[in-house]
Amino acid sequence: MKLQATMLILVFLLLNLQTGGAIDTLTLGQSLPWNQTLVSKGGNFELGLFSPGKSKKHYIGIWFKKVSKQTVVWVANRDRPILEPSASRFRLSHRGVLLLQATPSNTLLWSSNASTSSPGTTVATLQDDGNLVVRSNATKSASASAPVVWQSFDHPTDTWLPGARLGYDRARGVHSFLTSWTDSENPAPGAFSMEIDPRGQPKFDLLAGGVHQYWTTGLWDGEVFGNVPEMRSGYFAGVPYAPNASVNFFSYQNRVPGIGNFVLDVNGQMRRRQWVEEAGSWILFCSEPHDGCDVYGSCGPFGVCSNTTSAVCECPAAFAPRSPGEWTLGNTASGCVRRTVLACHSDGFLKLPYAVQLPNGSSEVAGVRSDKACAASCLSDCSCNAYTYDGTKCKVWTGELVNLRTLPNDDQGVAAAAAAAGDVLHIRVAASEVPPSANKAHSWRKSMVILSSAVSAVVLLLVSLIIVVAVAVVLRKRRGKGKVTAVQGSLLLFDYQAVRAATRDFTEKLGSGSFGSVYKGVLPDTTPVAVKKLDGLRQGEKQFRAEVLTLGVIQHINLVRLRGFCSEGNKKALVYDYMPNGSLDAHLFKNSSSSKALSWSQRFGIAFGVARGLSYLHEKCRERIIHCDIKPENILLDEELGAKLADFGMAKLVGHDFSRVLTTMRGTMGYLAPEWLAGAPITAKADVYSFGLLLFELVSGRRNNGSSEEGAGSPVYFPVHAAVRLHAGDVAGLLDEKLAGDANAEELEMVCKVACWCIQDEEGDRPTMGLVVQQLEGAADVGLPPIPSRLHMLATINGCVGGLAEDTTFATEEA
Repeated sequence: MKLQATMLILVFLLLNLQTGGAIDTLTLGQSLPWNQTLVSKGGNFELGLFSPGKSKKHYIGIWFKKVSKQTVVWVANRDRPILEPSASRFRLSHRGVLLLQATPSNTLLWSSNASTSSPGTTVATLQDDGNLVVRSNATKSASASAPVVWQSFDHPTDTWLPGARLGYDRARGVHSFLTSWTDSENPAPGAFSMEIDPRGQPKFDLLAGGVHQYWTTGLWDGEVFGNVPEMRSGYFAGVPYAPNASVNFFSYQNRVPGIGNFVLDVNGQMRRRQWVEEAGSWILFCSEPHDGCDVYGSCGPFGVCSNTTSAVCECPAAFAPRSPGEWTLGNTASGCVRRTVLACHSDGFLKLPYAVQLPNGSSEVAGVRSDKACAASCLSDCSCNAYTYDGTKCKVWTGELVNLRTLPNDDQGVAAAAAAAGDVLHIRVAASEVPPSANKAHSWRKSMVILSSAVSAVVLLLVSLIIVVAVAVVLRKRRGKGKVTAVQGSLLLFDYQAVRAATRDFTEKLGSGSFGSVYKGVLPDTTPVAVKKLDGLRQGEKQFRAEVLTLGVIQHINLVRLRGFCSEGNKKALVYDYMPNGSLDAHLFKNSSSSKALSWSQRFGIAFGVARGLSYLHEKCRERIIHCDIKPENILLDEELGAKLADFGMAKLVGHDFSRVLTTMRGTMGYLAPEWLAGAPITAKADVYSFGLLLFELVSGRRNNGSSEEGAGSPVYFPVHAAVRLHAGDVAGLLDEKLAGDANAEELEMVCKVACWCIQDEEGDRPTMGLVVQQLEGAADVGLPPIPSRLHMLATINGCVGGLAEDTTFATEEA
């Protein structure tokens, strides 16, 4: 047995030498040097010591090897960090147990706690799916099929990787669930967890403190979880295992190529992310719950959560963060504490200057008939922390206040009326924290912030009149805001009055498209949106709603998200996420010297993003969607200049009117495939043709039918120019002059080849968008395409086939 183990060690040492030092396996008794790592066989994952952020503490963890921004997916010693990396040892013991020890004292920091009765051939391997696996009776030829003694997939931290099972298997004694980090620099278990239903129902719950459920996926229906319609987007392929008394777990696989995962963030939200190398960052696909303020205790005791574009925590006056360091690192669950200690009966109250949603846990005090008496009742109990008096009822809160949140903007009318009536929250503070001006107003007790009972009857009458007027104004304003109703998942149905209110009666126009004008708007929760007011659609109400509901569940990182819609007779509108950087044409074709031109890497990223969006529409949706109007005006750019395809469902919504609208729309004709003009049936290959023309414009930085400076303003059809140069082996001159030659030569040539393949005359000669994505990724080769026959004819007429002079230009009508 000893000889066999020795031979196995020698084999792995030889493999180590042959692969230049990179190993993926530890054998019995082998230690991993503190300054070396394990790398999975395919190079997807790496294991070793890391230090998060600016922390000086170290941990054994696993991270993505091919992601340029280190992203840790698993941590061994979460709550027992290493202070001196060189004085640590990570090894597979002679009993087949993974150990992390601090030397020279051999203090145990972490253990896999899973040994084998016959450890002689036990190995620990970092697999290419990110799973660290300990196997017994492993041999070189059959190590992958050897029995599993222990695996990191059974003990996840905050990240759920494709292929990992999340849930429980009582027969194996495994309960796998996610737990957030404490903060961005501390992987110790935080306040939030994601666990499968313990009663055997096929659903996951998000919990705070392991007790308070604040969100659930809803039940699995065989295709999606009830509360996660985004799963239909193609980013999640659930693989459920039939739940029963002893087994209930799920795993998943990505349906699209690339690197993605689920992460339970330190703020308690479950986030689905996809790595986009071109952007050099993780792109957020969705987060649950959508509103960060719905996370139980996200701002901790006495913290107030407000949600404008994202959840933000703040402390009320006279309070400060309990742990400022954790707040800085994104963990606000520790909440707020009073700056000054209470003295019980001599304390005072501060009225919150903003309207808040009152927390749970109040009790009503009977027999109290005034704000003054309600405050006195709270002061008489040293455990009372807050009170409200609405004119008829006195409510008090004992213990810490949790889940304080400002009311969303659409509830501010109610909040104003409540404030006028006195139904606002008064928080108990030390007397020294009560403003002097407030003290003067309370002759019966200097520390209390309440109205004096000596106010004259005339003033009370005036106040009553003001309240009546304020309530009337508020109610009138609320009626003017219209109605918004949730109809499917997160999709909203707006009445026309709500659309007018959101756009301030259509005052800020962003642009015009093939089907109407687009206006900037703001939702009641202050989320900016773009509202497309559709003109002249003849489609029936029922059919329009059905099509929009279908589009509402289509979500992809390269498609503009549809927030909601309006459909009242001929008044129809679509409400989308607002893209702050506008449309591609504004960046690509503008000549302002003050604006910075899109870099080549940005243009390539945009091309790749559009290709992925179209590939999803053509090949990943349950019902294929043909866009039919690919052009720079319909490519929107987010904060990071990432491409988002807009108007992707208009062909379905407009129906038979689409062809008429499209072909009469000025500026669109330059992107139409030949079959449009021939009146032939339209397929997804029409989008491929338009995409090819778009690629040429990304390369040149001007319209395909624009003018050439070399030609003294002569009209030139750029695809002809590009196709001939491509065959001449000289594409450098095609690049936008604003880039001054700063582009990746191989990518430039590849894009020109792909573009030329896309605009072939015959549909069968054009690639699918799925193949285009693979070509742009470098996963599929791109051969030299023939010059399309129409372009070949144009080039021949100009005497340019076989060569191209530097000053040659072409003149042609639109294809």
